[in-house]
Amino acid sequence: MDPILTKKHENLREEVRYFAEKEIKPFAAKLDEHSTFSVEITGKMFDNGYLRIITPEKYGGMGMDTLSYIVAVEEIARIDGSQAATVAAHNSLGQAPILKYGTGEQKKKFLPMLTTGKKLWAFGLTESNAGSDSSNTETTANLKNGEWVINGRKIYITNAASEMSGGVTVQAVTGKRANGMKELSVILVPRETPGYSCEPVNSKMMWRAADTGRIYFDNVKVPEEYILGERGRGAKIMLATLDGGRLSIAAMGLGLAQGAYEMAMKYASNRIQFGKPIRSFQVNSFKLADMAMKIELARNLLYKACWLKDNNQPFGKEAAMAKLYTSEIAREVANESLQIHGAHGLIKENPIERFYRDQRILEIGEGTSEILRLIIARHLGIR
Repeated sequence: MDPILTKKHENLREEVRYFAEKEIKPFAAKLDEHSTFSVEITGKMFDNGYLRIITPEKYGGMGMDTLSYIVAVEEIARIDGSQAATVAAHNSLGQAPILKYGTGEQKKKFLPMLTTGKKLWAFGLTESNAGSDSSNTETTANLKNGEWVINGRKIYITNAASEMSGGVTVQAVTGKRANGMKELSVILVPRETPGYSCEPVNSKMMWRAADTGRIYFDNVKVPEEYILGERGRGAKIMLATLDGGRLSIAAMGLGLAQGAYEMAMKYASNRIQFGKPIRSFQVNSFKLADMAMKIELARNLLYKACWLKDNNQPFGKEAAMAKLYTSEIAREVANESLQIHGAHGLIKENPIERFYRDQRILEIGEGTSEILRLIIARHLGIR
């Protein structure tokens, strides 16, 4: 057993692995080929608790710790990045900020809908001109007669456009500060609100079976009390939420790397060339050894970051390191696994082709590798 994991964590891993092998693996390739978001699989993940794993039981959740959640994401990502993305975004970006910053009334209103109500919630940060520089948000929210009137658009938002989407936590400009800078706040916006519309982002390279969408706000009006946290603290709320979200992306990178490594080991054991399995050739045995080493290092770093979070210790630096490292070793492991597969890895019938595409988002989403190095440097006192 891993020294950080308990028997409860290991039992959960076995449960999620069995589910992913039985309920996701047989359909992953077809869903990817047709860019289809699966309501059926998502519903089963709700039923099993994976989409409400960190939320307290009083709101319909499972009440588990961060490490349990990360193990679940890791095991799903070992089979399919698209389904893991759905789980990760709904837990860490959808429910987590409401849990941390929401009022009692907000939690009672929204969280049951996102657990037992089986509605997905999105995290509305990215815009065409606001990515790494989230302060460049252009979506506005003006307070008029006790209501926020929201106008603007968001793009590349996970869980935003399927029939299961219930709404979004949106960052918007709510005024100007005394120094002339934008005042950014965070507001909860249900999908059924008039003026709210969305559409899927199609022709993606990766996560083709995940729901990625654009959201449009045309004079969308929500009550003043739907603001999440304090007015003007939107950037801090969003960035703090991303710290937790980076653990999810790290788990996806770790799971993808584990899956790609297992594919490489199986193929290299069965592929016979020059009279023996190709894993017995030193060039390939060294590739497999490097894969195993990098995965072990990534798992230790990620689990440490989760332990820090679960024990109420600062974890921002470790989350950034884990996300950066796992996303980059996911690329390296997927690349070497495909190389071991040779030409057989280049066709869609082979899942390593999908893994090779899916890993590319991990170095971009929830903080690019370049931004993460900047964040780590700041944690080291370098400005």
